[in-house]
Amino acid sequence: MNIDVLRNELKGGPPLEKQNVTLSLPKSLLKEAKILAIKKETSLTHLLVEALEDLVRRGQDYERSKAKHKMILKKGFDFGTGGHVEIKREELHERE
Repeated sequence: MNIDVLRNELKGGPPLEKQNVTLSLPKSLLKEAKILAIKKETSLTHLLVEALEDLVRRGQDYERSKAKHKMILKKGFDFGTGGHVEIKREELHERE
């Protein structure tokens, strides 16, 4: 599901098809989540949607960043040598 479409729905856009799920959560976690929802004047469902939305967005951001950096590494870097190294390894690591 596209996260932008979900965000649009949360802001009053056209509704998306929804799917009910059953979760098994520790009672203490559920209690704290309900308290948080009350403090934020929202529903537990909305809290979970926000949390999952954030998790999905971070995963998508990570994948985009990973792909971008793989392209950078594949392209390589220009160190101004034209691909030719003038100094020999022995000279570089010369011991006295």
